[in-house]
Amino acid sequence: MIFISILTISKLMILDFEPGDKVVNSNNKDWGIGQVQSIINGKVTVNFENVGKKVINSEIIQLEKLNKNKELKK
Repeated sequence: MIFISILTISKLMILDFEPGDKVVNSNNKDWGIGQVQSIINGKVTVNFENVGKKVINSEIIQLEKLNKNKELKK
């Protein structure tokens, strides 16, 4: 039986982000689109268009990565 904790999955998911990626916080869409600045020890620093720089704990908050074809839905 293979056991993977939620914490491990969360840490694996963060590897999908790199500086320059565009993201949104699904729980706070009014923050607007953000650009990833850095990723250090599970903390993602994002500069959001409406609220400025936020440091996101990727173990608690899940960011949604936008691709070039995907627009923010309000």
